Amino acid sequence: MSHRTAFMFGYGKSTYFVAQELFRESLHLSIIVNDEVAFEEAKNDGYVDVTLLDITDDTLLESLNVNEEDYLICVMKDNHLNVFLTLSLHNLFPNNMIVALSDSIHTTQKLKMAGANKIIDVYNVSANRVYNILHKPVTTQLIERLLSSDEMFSFKEMQIPKNSCLDGVMVDDFDFREHNIILVGMIDQRLSDQFLFITSGLEHRFDSGDTIVCIGYNDDLEKFEAYMKGVE
Repeated sequence: MSHRTAFMFGYGKSTYFVAQELFRESLHLSIIVNDEVAFEEAKNDGYVDVTLLDITDDTLLESLNVNEEDYLICVMKDNHLNVFLTLSLHNLFPNNMIVALSDSIHTTQKLKMAGANKIIDVYNVSANRVYNILHKPVTTQLIERLLSSDEMFSFKEMQIPKNSCLDGVMVDDFDFREHNIILVGMIDQRLSDQFLFITSGLEHRFDSGDTIVCIGYNDDLEKFEAYMKGVE
């Protein structure tokens, strides 16, 4: 069994699935957050090793028990903090693998310059690319490369049928976590035929004919699709 630790800096809805997958692996997950809201969210979701820490203080970062084989994963909500943190971690732990989450080309460039070894650009996953990588999604590639994840963890594209339990429901009012899956985004036919990530900040309603893309284990995705269609 591996004795490596994954230090994940940041926690929230958009990174919940990353923490969930890391926790399934045989290494230790240590979540580091810089605000009390994220601290409580992580604790409420059942994580034990959660530390509230000022990530702008290099002395506090240096005090973390980081070994060279450990992974440093930067998923801070604030892009500026994420870049700052990446730079600090690279200077403090130059031999460690640093993975960072980005939401734009400009942020990606900054993260590369700051010293990130691997960058997951969520907005680089366009609608067409999402459809083409259902069995090898970007997030899965991250987990596979670092943590030897199996291929049962993937994206699934689903169209909402008529009379579905989702038809007419607002996105924020449906908890996908109850079904052990995460909603990545959707195509809202009322607005456009473009793929919209749930982090876009817009309020959307599910309607029959809309397309949703979820991430999770294949069995859970299949069960949810059957549930959505009203199939026992």
